[in-house]
Amino acid sequence: MKIVVGLSGGVDSSVAAYLLQKQGHEVVALFMRNWNDASVTLEDECPWIEDSNDALMVAQKLGIPYQVIDMSELYKEKIVDYMFAEYEKGRTPNPDVLCNREVKFDVFMKTALSLGADKVATGHYARLESTFDENGKEIYHLLAGKDNNKDQSYFLCQLNQDQLSKALFPIGELTKPEVREIAKEIGLVTADKKDSQGLCFIGKVSLPTFLQQQLKPKEGEIVEIFNDFEGFRTEKPEFSSKLEELEFLSRKIKYQKTDGKVIGKHQGAHYFTIGQSKGLGIGGHKESCFIISRDMETNTIFVGEGRNFPGLFRSALKIEPSEIHWVREDLRLKNGESKKVQARIRYRQALENATLYQFEEGLFIEFENPQSAIAEGQFAAWYLDEELIGSGVIS
Repeated sequence: MKIVVGLSGGVDSSVAAYLLQKQGHEVVALFMRNWNDASVTLEDECPWIEDSNDALMVAQKLGIPYQVIDMSELYKEKIVDYMFAEYEKGRTPNPDVLCNREVKFDVFMKTALSLGADKVATGHYARLESTFDENGKEIYHLLAGKDNNKDQSYFLCQLNQDQLSKALFPIGELTKPEVREIAKEIGLVTADKKDSQGLCFIGKVSLPTFLQQQLKPKEGEIVEIFNDFEGFRTEKPEFSSKLEELEFLSRKIKYQKTDGKVIGKHQGAHYFTIGQSKGLGIGGHKESCFIISRDMETNTIFVGEGRNFPGLFRSALKIEPSEIHWVREDLRLKNGESKKVQARIRYRQALENATLYQFEEGLFIEFENPQSAIAEGQFAAWYLDEELIGSGVIS
């Protein structure tokens, strides 16, 4: 089988290429040049050049063809511009999920297939299995990686059956230490290379620094809300339907400046996200203050003291109909149906027991335990045991 490997210059994709070659496949390495703009990255160096060189050395070591594909314009259009627009609206996008949906398993995959590839492989810590339904149709199952510390199935939560049918994840059955050991044994230059940090397309630059280059500073107030806020004491009303209850549980409290006390200034609500505690410059508290809400119209940030502050928690969230995605289309819920699942609202969060409820108005996820820092724009993903079956953008 001819397989194109997305060789990133890291140890994971390097070992993925080696394992496929060892299995007897015809392996071709394709390196994606990601978007890089010195005017916003604040770096003289270009991370992609170093990564490209490492990828080339791995390809030469394995004796496989190597090619560079320039995806920089596509990244700019599909990921970077979208990110800025989302942050400006007060939402928190996940560029890594988008990168996989819009770039790696879309344009990159189509390019690879046009080169005659049967499959496309990446260095993700995830697993794929398939079964056949009663009509003989092959169903692909996206499973968590064996390494619980590195499982990256969440980043693949927006892929569809067609994309999975062409995908391979060769290191999904391995742990990170095992991957590094293999790389050392065969003498790969990437064996001890550190994992990449930061965003999928700008490498070493921190998110606040990155955002400040495109979104202009705009001074606003930081308002502290206290535990005795009236909205936290509201008795749970009687509900006439489950939909009404879920709308209530997933609602976002609308705070006013008069609900608390102004304790500081910030340089732009769009630089921050729900649940953030660093970078606020707030002192005089026993515990850290966490962002519980942002009012983008008045450019106000609302905070509460302590990671157990009641304003940080909600027991349900909503996903708009247009943002619901089922990896397993055959399991899609009809209006009025529900399903017990496990779910997470961010990468590396432990899976939480939850129930999905599908209505014409959208999909609701009700958690067994209230969740901290549910942020609009992030992806919620839901699982049955080890299998990721669907996801959606939190509204």
